[in-house]
Amino acid sequence: MKRKLIAAIGVATMIAGVAACGSDKKDDTAAKPADRKDTVTVWLMSDAQSTWPELVKSVNDQFKAKYPNVTVKVQYQQWSDKVQKLDAALSGSSAPDVVELGNTETMTYILNGALAEVDKTKFENSATWIKGLEDTCSYQGKLYCVPYYAGARVAIYNADVFKAATGSADLPKTETDLTAALDKIAAAKGADKAYSPLYLPGEYWYAAMSYVKAYGGQIAKYDGGKWTGTLSSPEAQEGLKHFIELVNKYNHGDKTKDEADHAAVMAQEKTALIYGNGWESGSVVDTKAPGNPKLKDAIKTAGMPGPNGKALPSFIGGSDLAVVGKSKVQDLAKEWIASFTSEKSEAVLASKKILPNNTKQLEPLKSDPATAPIANAVPDAWFTPIAPGWATIEKQNILKNMLLDIIKGKSIADATKAADDKINSLINNAS
Repeated sequence: MKRKLIAAIGVATMIAGVAACGSDKKDDTAAKPADRKDTVTVWLMSDAQSTWPELVKSVNDQFKAKYPNVTVKVQYQQWSDKVQKLDAALSGSSAPDVVELGNTETMTYILNGALAEVDKTKFENSATWIKGLEDTCSYQGKLYCVPYYAGARVAIYNADVFKAATGSADLPKTETDLTAALDKIAAAKGADKAYSPLYLPGEYWYAAMSYVKAYGGQIAKYDGGKWTGTLSSPEAQEGLKHFIELVNKYNHGDKTKDEADHAAVMAQEKTALIYGNGWESGSVVDTKAPGNPKLKDAIKTAGMPGPNGKALPSFIGGSDLAVVGKSKVQDLAKEWIASFTSEKSEAVLASKKILPNNTKQLEPLKSDPATAPIANAVPDAWFTPIAPGWATIEKQNILKNMLLDIIKGKSIADATKAADDKINSLINNAS
């Protein structure tokens, strides 16, 4: 999915909005740093508060040293309601100056003119930004946000459970060997009816689409100037069939849930294997509830074996940082982002098994046993359609609802056709 394809959308009102966003704001750049008496409001997701608060403090302290009379207000948000809160703030007078956006959220705000253009050359390591992140910030040759961090999904497993059942603490490298190991674990844990050898929730659409990708399918394709849903293709249906078979065979919990609690399920020792973000291995053993620090030496990560003898393709997740077009302190907002995404700052993220925003700092992680599984998943990763209506598709839970229908007995053919119809009604329209 190339950026030039997005440029062909050609909706005049959207282009006008993008062209205007933020470029006419006057920044007080002539004032001396000590004379600035402004407030910069930053919206970060709660991950920063719980996992790298020292980085936030360090950057704010550094900013305070340069701008002693500028106040940086960091307000932490939850993924569950951030979009709704941001939409409300943008329509009023309480919008933040800096906002963290998931990389599937950015296109909507770029197209509706909510974000200010930024200069790529002002940010460290921008020449080696991970392409999957930079693409989500780009439109018609201009940049509207800055990559913050990347994320890839891997196998997170309990090595002690695998060793007890199979004789080896290593995760099998092929899916055939993996399912054989899961069968042995199922036999060993047979007395516990709530134990899932593989906890793979039925509504886990990121995992489901990875199996779709493994079989050569995709969510949608761009052709002839528009996007079209392709979940009803033979390849996509085969991937979904494979995913559902794994769910039904190895998930002995509630199959109608999503992945929100899978780290907690592993911490409760009710599964031997989950497919999650690399950093979630830390959540499993966290000293704070619902983590279980007793599992610290048992929880490991590895590449997830996929069908056809290959690794399972991972979704490339992550976050970007943007300056809101309505901000009256855009220069300060951009400078704060530059500091927060500097090489020094990205090194802090890398130390916590969070993938940095650039390939320069990603490369050493590929050979570090602690980070190799997630770092090596990036090159072959997939991403959601970079289409104007994608955020609406996510918001309406079209993929989750499709999976739920299949779990409840609807045929894959009927469920995917219905999903494609809904996708086609939304994907080409900016929300």
